[in-house]
Amino acid sequence: MRTFDRGLMILANLLVGGTGAVYGFFRYFIKTDDPFALAHPGQPIAQYAHILAAPLLVFAIGHLFYYHAILSWRAGATEGRRSGLSMLTLASPMILSGYLLQTATGEFWRPIWIVVHVVTSLLWIAAYLAHLFAHARGKKLR
Repeated sequence: MRTFDRGLMILANLLVGGTGAVYGFFRYFIKTDDPFALAHPGQPIAQYAHILAAPLLVFAIGHLFYYHAILSWRAGATEGRRSGLSMLTLASPMILSGYLLQTATGEFWRPIWIVVHVVTSLLWIAAYLAHLFAHARGKKLR
C-alpha cells in the first residue's frame, strides 16, 4: 500500500471517528435539565464536523477498495483478509445509515438508524484496528 493511501485512510478514520465520538459524548452522555437546550455548546460543531468529514472516509473506502483490497486479493495476500472482509461488510450499512440518519424525521426510523450507525461504526473501528495490526504483524513475520 502506498504511503498516500495509508495516510488518507488513517486521517479519514481519525477525523470521522474522532468527531463522531465527541458528538456522541456530547449528545448522549452530557445531560441538561432543559430538554430543548444543547447539552454542550460544542455539540453542533462536532456534529457538523462529523458530517463534513464523512465524505473523506467514503472516498478513502472507495479508493482503497480497488487499490488495496482487489489488488491484494488478486495477488493472493492472506494477512488481514478476515478483518478486511469485515470492513467491506460493515462499510455499506455504516455509510447508508449515516445518510439515512440525516433525513429521518419520524419517531420510528430515526432511533433505528442511530442504533445501526453507532453499532456498525464501532465495529468498523474495531475491524480497522484489527486490520492495521494484522498487516503490521504480517510485515514483522517476513
